[in-house]
Amino acid sequence: MRILIIDDHALFRQGLRFLLRDLDADLEIMEAADCAQACTLAGESFNVVLLDLHMPGVAGLDALDAVRQAFESSRIVVLSGEEDPRQVRRAIDAGAAGFIPKSSTPEVLVSALRLVLADGIYLPAVALKGLGGGEPDAALSSDRLGDALSERQVEVLRKAVQGKANKVIARELGISEGTVKAHLSAAFRALGVHNRTEAVYAAARSGLQLKP
Repeated sequence: MRILIIDDHALFRQGLRFLLRDLDADLEIMEAADCAQACTLAGESFNVVLLDLHMPGVAGLDALDAVRQAFESSRIVVLSGEEDPRQVRRAIDAGAAGFIPKSSTPEVLVSALRLVLADGIYLPAVALKGLGGGEPDAALSSDRLGDALSERQVEVLRKAVQGKANKVIARELGISEGTVKAHLSAAFRALGVHNRTEAVYAAARSGLQLKP
């Protein structure tokens, strides 16, 4: 397992190294002090990239976008001192696979990363309080979703909820981006949402299991 930490505070990076030892005995950790330094590693394979949004140089959602492009196959998780639900939503909307507040306990951090590594999406509790787009059907279940959608549509939805861009989904499944968009439209209708961000929230609030 390989993890990249992007944060401008060396002490914080060292603390993360210590906490992440519980994830895997053979864990390899690399570090970058800012987005530009991280992007020099573009093309390398990481299971997870941990990204602070507030750094010198490229920062915020611009940093998230740059890192997503540099590490297309990696799951990007935001680590932030902010806990504003709107910021969480913006990060998920921009393709983050999770948002972990820096105020989280070590146990929450490790549990969140285990969820992300299992292809889930981690949302902090604060993100689910009164925010998240359209309300999903309370009776929605994985079984109902399976009845409403084809196996391929569920597969596309699963990858979208994992934070993967349409072009990446198309490449992984050997289909066109247009087909990906069509499948997602059908999946969003079944969930009662309008976009992938609302789908993430709907799945989180409903306890919907979108993992294999």
